[in-house]
Amino acid sequence: MAAVIRLQRGGRKKRPFYAVVVMDERKRRDGAFIEKMGYYDPCSQPEVIELDLATVKKWTDQGAKVSDRVAYLIAQASKA
Repeated sequence: MAAVIRLQRGGRKKRPFYAVVVMDERKRRDGAFIEKMGYYDPCSQPEVIELDLATVKKWTDQGAKVSDRVAYLIAQASKA
């Protein structure tokens, strides 16, 4: 199984809210996930990024790929 760390969309129309999750790369964007690592709320001012960086490191050490947007969010969360 190839795991990927990516965003899972939630929220209502025009008000997105994203969960940062680990899932099988063959699953749909909003399908079943393995583990939830945090969340991202782009609609609040300022944007809210909550991530468990230890869990992210654990999964990347096991070979999970990281999507482009999640890589950006990890960089932002590690700065704060």
